[in-house]
Amino acid sequence: MPNGSLDQNLFGEANRTLLSWTLRRKIISGVASALHYLHNEYQKKVVHRDVKSSNIMLDAEFNPKLGDFGLARALDYKKTSYTEPEGVPGTPGYMAPEYVFTGKATEQSDVYAFGAVLLEVVCGRMPGTQIGTYPLLVDWVWTFHRKGQLLEAIDSRLGEDYVAEEVQRFLLLGLACSHPIASARPKTQEIVQMLSGLMPVPHVPLFKPPYALAPVLMLEEDIIPVITTDTMFFTAADSQLGWVVTIGIRAQL
Repeated sequence: MPNGSLDQNLFGEANRTLLSWTLRRKIISGVASALHYLHNEYQKKVVHRDVKSSNIMLDAEFNPKLGDFGLARALDYKKTSYTEPEGVPGTPGYMAPEYVFTGKATEQSDVYAFGAVLLEVVCGRMPGTQIGTYPLLVDWVWTFHRKGQLLEAIDSRLGEDYVAEEVQRFLLLGLACSHPIASARPKTQEIVQMLSGLMPVPHVPLFKPPYALAPVLMLEEDIIPVITTDTMFFTAADSQLGWVVTIGIRAQL
């Protein structure tokens, strides 16, 4: 592609032209459309598994092309995930927490990777790079959201070349796509509409929710998880011993 990859334009040679906000908005929207096509419009549902800026190529008009399908998998009929039998391939910062721990790639894990790219393009920082005490870009951006200063996360190289309402909406969407709980992330058809302003961005909590794997205990009865806004409760019971235990895991505020 004439303009190389997205990461080259964001972090590459100093003589490259700085991507304007108009071009960044165009690139983000194009990638969202490509992902929506893979998940909903291709003859089979495809999970890309490696959505990241180095796999997004830019043509002469800076239209994005999502490439490198070496890790992509078409899902069989009625299947919603693909599990890698040997390890979990991917790039830190773009990998959803459930994908890292379970090895299952889904539409939701692709959405998480898209959220990382969205934040990367708006903020001009790599998703897997530690910023101060924050291990990932998403944690750094979430702090600005909590403080009500979300626009402070924008790439400073843009100066005043941006539309504040659009940046606010895009960053909130990036956080929504980066939600630790997969089911809370928006779907690609919703993302496309949110980017264009035709649909509101879902509520993003001020504090990043925790990711938790349900514990597996050797009990006769099932463990019943109940999730509230900031606390996940696990209730376990043993009918023979006659006891009930409820454990609450609360997000650290």
